[in-house]
Amino acid sequence: MALTLYSFWAATAPYRVRIGLALKGLPYEIVPVDLRAGDQHGADYRARNPQGLAPALETDSGDLLTQSLAILEWLEDTHPEPPLLPRDALGRAQVRAMAAIVACDIHPLNNLRVHRTLQGLGVDREAVTTWSARWVSDGFDALEPMVARHGGAFAYGYSPGLADCLLIPQVYAAARYDLDMNRWPALKAVADHAAGHPAFEAAHPRNQPGAPKP
Repeated sequence: MALTLYSFWAATAPYRVRIGLALKGLPYEIVPVDLRAGDQHGADYRARNPQGLAPALETDSGDLLTQSLAILEWLEDTHPEPPLLPRDALGRAQVRAMAAIVACDIHPLNNLRVHRTLQGLGVDREAVTTWSARWVSDGFDALEPMVARHGGAFAYGYSPGLADCLLIPQVYAAARYDLDMNRWPALKAVADHAAGHPAFEAAHPRNQPGAPKP
């Protein structure tokens, strides 16, 4: 199966999908979509994805999938090994809850279009940073006891999965707001462990097309 991922190197939502693809061992081609330059608003991209967001994943049959969680669930359904979700229903619900804290409660309040909207309303950069840090902190406060209870080397148990696909990019983003991860030791331990895993390294923003050179 030939897969094409429309991705921006610095954005956390495409980062999630890159991790999922790497964990599944699936090759794919990247088409960069520079969100800061406004590529997502171009007619060609809007024709593919009317919402004008990244990521989008195109299959060799021409189907286009959007929304990172939906894409990751599709990967799990179509390529079940290695699994991103536990086998038992309770475990799957717990992992999905962890992922939803990031995808539904943290990220929608501090992404690029929210930042630009706040700035357009006259909110200065320092206040925007304070706003974003607050929502990341609240989400991490909720995730910390869940990961402390259910985690091993990763967010749920000892194998990387769906929750890690969401958590690791959000930890990466937290550095923009000068958040000290020592406040969340269980999350920090997972992030530190994931840093040595080849799938997470391959998906890291620094290794993507368009990323600034060190």
